[in-house]
This record gives sequence, C-alpha cells and structure tokens, in this order.
Amino acid sequence: MRITVLGKSPSWQDAGGACSGYLVQEGATTLLLDCGNGVFSKLRTVWEYSEVDAVVVSHMHADHFLDLVPYAYGLTYGQESAARPALYLPVGGRKALRRIVGCWGSEDLIETAFDSSEYDAADTIEVGPLQLRFCAVKHFIDPTHAVQIKSTNGPGRFTFGADTAPCDDLAAFAKGSDLLFLEATIEVPESDGKRGHMTAGEAGQQALQAGAARLVLTHLSDELDQGAALLAAQETFGGEVEIAAEGAVYEL
Repeated sequence: MRITVLGKSPSWQDAGGACSGYLVQEGATTLLLDCGNGVFSKLRTVWEYSEVDAVVVSHMHADHFLDLVPYAYGLTYGQESAARPALYLPVGGRKALRRIVGCWGSEDLIETAFDSSEYDAADTIEVGPLQLRFCAVKHFIDPTHAVQIKSTNGPGRFTFGADTAPCDDLAAFAKGSDLLFLEATIEVPESDGKRGHMTAGEAGQQALQAGAARLVLTHLSDELDQGAALLAAQETFGGEVEIAAEGAVYEL
C-alpha cells in the first residue's frame, strides 16, 4: 500500500499548498482520502483524476471536501466519457453538498459526476483490495470519522485520525497501526467550550496509547513552529515522528 500526501494544511492553505488530501494506492486501485481546498490540482500532478476509483470524505468541513467542486467539473466537462468514481460521504453529506453547490448552479453537480453514497461508523467499505473501517471522533461537527485502511494483499495498516480532540476511542481504533496520521492543529489546548483539535504533544500521547509504529503529524500550518511541534510529539510518543509534507510517499 502506497500513501501520497497531496495536502496537509488546516483550514487555511500553506503558501502554495493544499488542505487535507491523501492518495492511497494498492496495485491497480486508487483511492482519495479527503479532497480539501487545492487538492484537485495536486492530484493532477501525480495521477489522472478520471482513474481514481473512490473518494472518501472524513467529515463535512470545507478543508476536507471543497475541491469536490472542481473535481466534479473536471469529470463533467473534461472527462465526459470517464466512469464515475465512487464517493463516500458521512451521513448528511449529500444534503450539505447540494446546499453548497446550489448557491450558484445545479445542486446535483457532485452527485451527477460521482456515484455517491453515505456511510456511518459501523460500516466497512471495500475498494478493490482496500478495506476501510471508521471510528467516530470528537470534533466541532458530527459526524467526523477517523479512517483505517488495510489491504487484503498485506498486513500493513494505515490510520488517519481526521480532525479530533484527544479521544480514547481513537487510540483504541488505531491500536497497532503501522502508520498513524494525526492532526496537530493547535499549539495549546482550547481553553473554553467543546474541544475539536489536538496539540502535537497530545498527538504523541495518542500514538503512544495506540502503540503505533510510526507517527506523522498533519493538519498544521506552515506559520506554526513545526520544529517545536516535532519535538513535543517526540517527547510524548518516544518513537519515530515526522511532519507531513506535500508529495511525501509512505509504503506499507
């Protein structure tokens, strides 16, 4: 299994960057996990968008789905003969997309371009040899799901934590992951109200609790001190830590 980082920014893009987007490939199967701002153009630099088999969206915040709009236009006008990729959205996702794109055009733009359906945390999705499981996590919008992907061709497991506050359910879900991507959006914990993000140190603690082999910090801005984030995660995790970079490739 091969994972390519297309975008790792939080809700505002890095200079020249993209928000959440990860290309997962196994043999002839290609899956896009999240499709945030800027991800479609990044996808086009490494893969033919009409040959993506499926797109999975972790939650309905714009930095995780907004580039479904240009993607849908490309499939509609640039690749008219292409088969429709499957699109898996969290419950309520289709209604949200209709409301958004209906503000300026046809509200069924995305559903016409993709073969869309909705999933919940109890579902398992199979895309070729890739098997996907989900875990509800603690974010500012419900539902938000962490996603775990493994291949029937090998034992490696990749877990993407999506956007979340520290969460025992996530640590249990990610148990024994070979590769764990966790957000490190904030420098200090939110002090008021509902929490929805993690610090780098908290990400390291979650990875330690999960017994992950390798931790990659993501969803953090280039305007933050990434060196400090790396050190904080290393101190709490005690294992191998990296910061996600666009174009980085991981093999399992």
